[in-house]
Amino acid sequence: MFYEIRDGFVRLRVKAQPQSSKNSFCGLYGDALKIKIKAPAVEGSANKELIKFISKSFKVPKSQVEFISGETSKIKLLKFPQSERFLEFVENLKE
Repeated sequence: MFYEIRDGFVRLRVKAQPQSSKNSFCGLYGDALKIKIKAPAVEGSANKELIKFISKSFKVPKSQVEFISGETSKIKLLKFPQSERFLEFVENLKE
């Protein structure tokens, strides 16, 4: 499973693909959610862009999106507060 909800927080496993033409969700990639990110993987710019994209997409504050692991890896584990927008996203993925 690419996500887990515990104590009001979402733990999201992400496969990040930097240096893309635009930020976008690309569906599931094994047990992770594949996300294309505009920024290159240089000096943390792709990570910053990923946090901004997650924050905007799921309507959670940027300051509350944090890395649990994988900051320098393509597979990352993120944690952020559960939101209605995230639950809707998961439902739409199932369809």
